[in-house]
Amino acid sequence: MDSQRTFQRRRPVRGAPYSLAEFQKKYRLDRGTAEDLFLRFGPSAIELDLLMKAKRRAPSFDELTKDMPHR
Repeated sequence: MDSQRTFQRRRPVRGAPYSLAEFQKKYRLDRGTAEDLFLRFGPSAIELDLLMKAKRRAPSFDELTKDMPHR
């Protein structure tokens, strides 16, 4: 992350953390938007997934099918 902004979390990270790249790819976000949300809400997968659900942003098709066996 090349951001000049810093933050201090007031609460612990819940669940597994996302990397910025994972979060950006999963929700097909541009780098600036992904970085802004990541910095504001932290790396918590639980919190970011809830946020994106509230924004009604669906995960990408690739993310949804990554665990399916290939035929």
